[in-house]
Amino acid sequence: MITGILLAAGAGKRFGGGKLKQVLPNGLAICVASARNLAAAVDQVIAVVRPGDQATLDLLSSEPNIKVVICERAEEGMGHSLAAAVAASPTDTHWIIALGDMPLIKPDTIRAVAGAIELGAAFAMPQHNGQRGHPVGIHSRSRADLLALEGDAGARAIIAVNKNDVQLIATNDSGVLVDVDTVTDFRKISARP
Repeated sequence: MITGILLAAGAGKRFGGGKLKQVLPNGLAICVASARNLAAAVDQVIAVVRPGDQATLDLLSSEPNIKVVICERAEEGMGHSLAAAVAASPTDTHWIIALGDMPLIKPDTIRAVAGAIELGAAFAMPQHNGQRGHPVGIHSRSRADLLALEGDAGARAIIAVNKNDVQLIATNDSGVLVDVDTVTDFRKISARP
């Protein structure tokens, strides 16, 4: 089983707040576009939001097959959000970790990452033009390490320790490198054909 984890608990401070509910030219909020791409490629999706972010909670809760988890410690960093999602997932699953502010990743790319994990890779991630991108696939063998995460490092520290176990998947999907951190980023992706 593959569980998609959508990390949508950040405050979006560099954007000025509220970035995940910004509407793209296709009519979808950023977080909804990200969630739908993930849901199209995995068995189930757990989205993590922070307390008090009712708008993101409502948007993601209205999507079919997406379970929303509120991470009470989200303000302490992404590690807490990731651990909360892993704790809410079945014990016999692998994970695809995606970011709520990356709405351009193609479902086929996500499927390729998931396929590598299903075939036994400990970690997998797409690579576009020599740059590593998102989402990140993590085998179920890392469950205890993920549950122990704290702070803002996310899974980066786990992957760094196991860098020789990372399978890179070449892709022509430039969306694996495109996230929305600022208003300028949003304008750029909104202007894309």
